[in-house]
Amino acid sequence: MMQLLTRWTWLRRWETLLFIVLIIVLVINTQLSPFFFDENNISNIFRLSIEKAMVVLLMTFVIINGEIDLSVASVMGLSATVLAVTFEAGWSIPAGFALALVVGAVCGALNGFFITYLNMPSIVVTLAGLITYRGVARILLEDRSVGGYPEWFTGLAQNEWISTFPFTVILFAILFVICYVILSRTAFGRYVYVIGNNRPGAEYAGINVKRVKMLIFVFTGIMAAFAGLWYAARLGNIRANAAEGFELDIITIVLLGGVSIFGGKGTMLGVGLSLLVVLNIRNGMSLANVSSNVQTSIVGALLILSVLIPNWAQSLQGSKFWRSFVDRGHVPKGDSA
Repeated sequence: MMQLLTRWTWLRRWETLLFIVLIIVLVINTQLSPFFFDENNISNIFRLSIEKAMVVLLMTFVIINGEIDLSVASVMGLSATVLAVTFEAGWSIPAGFALALVVGAVCGALNGFFITYLNMPSIVVTLAGLITYRGVARILLEDRSVGGYPEWFTGLAQNEWISTFPFTVILFAILFVICYVILSRTAFGRYVYVIGNNRPGAEYAGINVKRVKMLIFVFTGIMAAFAGLWYAARLGNIRANAAEGFELDIITIVLLGGVSIFGGKGTMLGVGLSLLVVLNIRNGMSLANVSSNVQTSIVGALLILSVLIPNWAQSLQGSKFWRSFVDRGHVPKGDSA
């Protein structure tokens, strides 16, 4: 076994572990329900969680950059509320859609401004945003719900456009590829990692740290707003508490994907595999009639493990046992850090 680890370094990658976990989850789900691999169920796994998946992509940039955004679900709810209020006031859907995206960009810009230019901790700023943006949504919509949207709008998220394959899956695949390329194949992506690893060093190297951080938060706000609008189209009926609690799943997926909570580490591939793991775990529990409260508790446990396991692995690699193991030649020294 140790010889395999030495020769095939991919066996030690977090993505490999996630792939193995995904296979195990799929096997267990097939045992829990004969309907797991049903065509409609496979379609629903993605369609019913596509909004979270969209925001996960930008949250990956945020956390690799060494920050956190707890306000994304509230921005989703606020953007959906803006669309509902403008539609109720007689605006066209495209006009309300555009205004909601602007609101998302403003929310992201506010987060970025306080974090970047006033040097406030992102956890504090975005926690305040979580409360404030949700509060604004409740003020705008109160306890009412708004529906009756045009069929062409709700059809975007509800209808299956290509045979039985949802258009939402195609949309997410496109967004995933774009984010993957930006993060792993562009200078901007390298800046995201460098700043997350060592902000003072990035500034010394001439990287415009403030600009990078502002762009990340602004685009995260826009993506959260877009996801909220998609959520409105899928449900066809919106209340001010739309997407409430989504931030738990979103952050869990990113951290479980191998992205370090301290920044500077992680891959979009790992996050994609983590997304599949979490969505299939939730789907399997739903098919097994596990209550939503229990599901949330399990996701919370995954969040804790996603932080603890990398820390345990790092502690092990710094231990005397691991160093002696490396010195005996079982593991290449370059892989010991």
